Amino acid sequence: MSPSLTLGFQALILCGPGVSLNTFTSKPDDFPKCLIQVANRPMVYYPIEFCRRTGITDITLITPQSSFPAVNSAMKLDPHLTSFHSPIPSIIAPKGLDMTMGTAQLLRLPEVQAVIKTDFILLPCDLICEVSGEALIEAWMTTQGVVNQSKSARERRNSFNTFDKKPLDVRQKGRHGAFTIYYQTATKDDTIKNEATDFVAIAPLTHDEAAVIPPTDPDNAPIRFNLSKLLLSTPMATTKDKMEQEKGLLLRHSLLQTHARIRLLTTFRDAHLYIFPPLGENLGLTRMIQYSTVNLEESSFDSNIEAKYIDPRIDLQRLSTTKSALNTLPPKYIHDPKSLKAEKNPPPATPADLPQLLAYVYRGGNLIRRIDNPSLLLATSLHLAKLPSIEEVGRESASPFAHARKISSPELVASRSMVTAHDCLLGDHVAIESTAVVKESCIGSNCHIHRGARIIRCVVMEGAVVEERVQLSGCVIGRRARIGRESVLRDCEVQDCNVVSGKVEARDRKFMVFETGGEVEDGVETEGESEE
Repeated sequence: MSPSLTLGFQALILCGPGVSLNTFTSKPDDFPKCLIQVANRPMVYYPIEFCRRTGITDITLITPQSSFPAVNSAMKLDPHLTSFHSPIPSIIAPKGLDMTMGTAQLLRLPEVQAVIKTDFILLPCDLICEVSGEALIEAWMTTQGVVNQSKSARERRNSFNTFDKKPLDVRQKGRHGAFTIYYQTATKDDTIKNEATDFVAIAPLTHDEAAVIPPTDPDNAPIRFNLSKLLLSTPMATTKDKMEQEKGLLLRHSLLQTHARIRLLTTFRDAHLYIFPPLGENLGLTRMIQYSTVNLEESSFDSNIEAKYIDPRIDLQRLSTTKSALNTLPPKYIHDPKSLKAEKNPPPATPADLPQLLAYVYRGGNLIRRIDNPSLLLATSLHLAKLPSIEEVGRESASPFAHARKISSPELVASRSMVTAHDCLLGDHVAIESTAVVKESCIGSNCHIHRGARIIRCVVMEGAVVEERVQLSGCVIGRRARIGRESVLRDCEVQDCNVVSGKVEARDRKFMVFETGGEVEDGVETEGESEE
C-alpha cells in the first residue's frame, strides 16, 4: 500500500491563467490554460493522473473565479477527466485570488487554509511527471524526520515552536519541513525554445542529517540519498537582469559563511512540486517559501535585510566541514562587530530556525517537465505520441501516459493516405482523406485533414480543419482553426477559431485575432488576415 493511502495525503493543483500560452488562452475565462490539449488530453489530466498513480484521491483544483465555470464544466464532461474513478477532484475559486498572486500568498487565503487538513502536495496544472510520487513522499517522510529529530534531540528537546509558541505534537515534531524537486532542462531536443530556468543554490546535508548507511548502488539509490538543502532559488531571467544592474553576482556573506559547500545550478528548473505538512500558515511555511526563494534584490547588502536575516553570532564548529556528528562540546562563537551584544542576551530568531526546505535535483531520464510555452507544448506532445499504446504492449508494460490506441478511428483514415502510427496520435473521429501525409504529429478529435495535405511534427487541436494541399511543419494549430488551401506554414502558431486564408506562406508567425482589431505588429497576424 502506498504511503499516501496510509497517511491520508492531499493534493492542491494550481490552475493559473497561462499568460505564456496566450495564443491558445486569449480568453482564459472561456478556455483556461489547464484545458489546453497536450497529446490529445487536457493539461490538467497529467497532474491529476500523477496524484492518482501515487494513491492520492483527495485532490483540489484552485482556479480564479472567472475560470471556475469552464474548469467545472470540463471536469464533468471531458471524457479524459471523467475517466478517473471516484471521488472526483473538487474545485475552489477563492475570492481574493488574482492572476498574479504568488504561492505564499495563495496559501494564506482562508478558502485554501480551510481545505488543508493533513500533509499535502502542491503542484501546478502544467506539470508532467513520470517519477514515482510514492518515492518522493517516502524521501520527505524519512529525511524530514531525521533532520528535525537531530535538531530537536540535541538542541531544543523541550523547546517550543518558533512561530506559534505552542509545543509541537508528535506528528509535527517528526516532520515539519518541506520538499521540492528540480529537473534538468538541458536536452538534445533543439525544438524547445525559451525554456525558463532557475538560479539555484544548494548545499549537502550535514553528517547528522544525511542517511547513516550509504546506498549499495549509488547509481540507483533511493531519492533520500540524493537530497540537498535549498538555499536560494530565483528565475534566471531575474538573475541576469540583476547582474547587469549590479555589474556582477552579489550573494549574502552569511550564505557563504554558514554553508562551506555550495553548488550553484543554472540549467535546472523548479518543477513547482512541493510536499508540505499541514497548517502551513501556523508553522511558518509561507515564510519559509519566501525566504528560500528570495530574489537577488533581497540578497544585496542592505542593512534592513541583514538585520532581518543574518544571525550576528556565527558557530565556528558548524562552519567546519570536518566536525564530528558526535561532538557535544559547547559551541564557540565569533561576534559580528556591528552588533556586539552581551553574552547573556540570547541570539535572535533567524532563518536557520525556519523549517527546512529540501531539494531533490533530478538528473534521470524519466520525463519531468512544465508545459508553459508553445515549443514545450509541441515537443512534449510529440514525445508522448511516440509512446507505445496499451493495445500494443499491454497495460502492465505501458507508460502511465500511454493512450489506449494510437489511431482511435481507423475507419476514417483513407487507404491511400499515409499515417506513421508509431509516432502519431489521432483522436476520435479524425478524418484523413486520400493522398494526405501525417508524420510525427498529434491530431485532436473531430479534425478533418483534406486531400494532399502534409502535416509533419505538428499539433493540431480538436475540431481544426486543414484544407487541400496545405503544408504544415512544426506548427501548433488551435481548436476549431481553419488553414486555407495550398498554404505553407512552418513553425507557426494559429489561435483558436482563427481562419488562415488560402495560399499563405509564413514562418515563425502567430496568427491571432484581437477584439480591438489593429495592424500587424511583430509578425503577429490580426483580424484574421494573413501575410504573404
